Amino acid sequence: MSVSVKRGLFYLVGLLILSFGITMTILAGLGAGAWDALNVGLSLMTPFTVGNWVIFIGIILIILNALLSKSKPEVLSLITIVVLGFFIDFWLLIVFPNMFITEVILQYIVLFVGIVMMALGIATYLQAKFAVIPIDRFMFVLQDLFKVKLMVAKTIGEVTALITAFFAGGPIGVGTILVTFLIGPMIQFFFPKLEKMVYGTKEA
Repeated sequence: MSVSVKRGLFYLVGLLILSFGITMTILAGLGAGAWDALNVGLSLMTPFTVGNWVIFIGIILIILNALLSKSKPEVLSLITIVVLGFFIDFWLLIVFPNMFITEVILQYIVLFVGIVMMALGIATYLQAKFAVIPIDRFMFVLQDLFKVKLMVAKTIGEVTALITAFFAGGPIGVGTILVTFLIGPMIQFFFPKLEKMVYGTKEA
């Protein structure tokens, strides 16, 4: 299998896995990641779905990123957010409609599975080296804008989303904290292994 075909497969499969992970963190009922909590909160306030808001927020961030970095909008990122939004609605509305988890132990298991799947999905889709999710680009833009470390830029973005999610009535809780602190190390764990699968050797 050629590297190009592998990259294409990793892109689609990665977004599918990522959307499943996001769905699990939402269904766990313990609080979703900041951006996902924002999308859920906005979906509860409007007739639009969570997947719709993934796309809407993505478009806003594409424009904002272009303005802040004084560059052209990354139009190709539209493909990524549309696919991701579609997959999230697929899991939430078709596969797991009206699903409620009340057992506390099961909630934490579903939450942990969701976080692992999110990290695996991100590490997988990034192997394609295609258009990144606008949220990820926002982190890099903030890093360049404020001349800070990547983790500081990520924190600024997460806090911004968290405050907005709070006012939108999104699901914020212990899950939000766990997603924030566990997702990074888990991506770092999966990324080099997947990179070797695609390219044969780790890239510098």
